[in-house]
Amino acid sequence: MDEIFKQQVYEVTRLIPKGRVSTYGAIAKAVGYPNHSRHVGKAMGGCPKDVPAHRVISSSGVLSVPEFEPKLQAEGITIENLRIKNFKKLFWDPMSEL
Repeated sequence: MDEIFKQQVYEVTRLIPKGRVSTYGAIAKAVGYPNHSRHVGKAMGGCPKDVPAHRVISSSGVLSVPEFEPKLQAEGITIENLRIKNFKKLFWDPMSEL
């Protein structure tokens, strides 16, 4: 995977505020590759510790990594059956927020 793509993904992900979530697809679109959400997921798999990967979820509002649930709950996000409650309200869209 292209190192520049990964760095762009990490930069956008670092901007997601605490208590908010974004999606793999939204980040892919923000870095100029709208059809590469799976590549964003792969990049997140080996990301540096300062990248809040737990704030990136699927477009349906479901956690892709169940182990991230405690981190999100610690930020005040309510989760039921691995699904973010009030997902649309908590969604951070980099295309409109940046």
